[in-house]
Amino acid sequence: EVQLQASGGGSVQAGGSLRLSCAASGFTFEDYAIGWFRQAPGKEREGVSCIDNDNGSTYYDDSVKGRFTISSNNPKNTVYLQMNNLKPEDTAVYYCVARLLCYSDEIIVGPFGSWGQGTQVTVSS
Repeated sequence: EVQLQASGGGSVQAGGSLRLSCAASGFTFEDYAIGWFRQAPGKEREGVSCIDNDNGSTYYDDSVKGRFTISSNNPKNTVYLQMNNLKPEDTAVYYCVARLLCYSDEIIVGPFGSWGQGTQVTVSS
């Protein structure tokens, strides 16, 4: 059974930083891509970033490029999302997703994708 444990959310002021973590189990971590989606109140869920542990490719939404960095620690089966220079528009529930398709210009959750529980990120101005 795939299990994803997301943590690291919180409340910060604009310009601050947070690091999200996603600890994964139940599948061969190094063979799959893992990423983050977010959903703000009243908005559709959107893909933020992903990393393919098999080939190292990464994806970033235009809104977070230059501010967010995704990384993977294979021995710990954990993916991190370092979020710097946070803006109020980054406020959302962030979800970790495993076994998705991660390309340099696109992130796709296919039929084998697995979602973790969300973690709230709140950025005040």
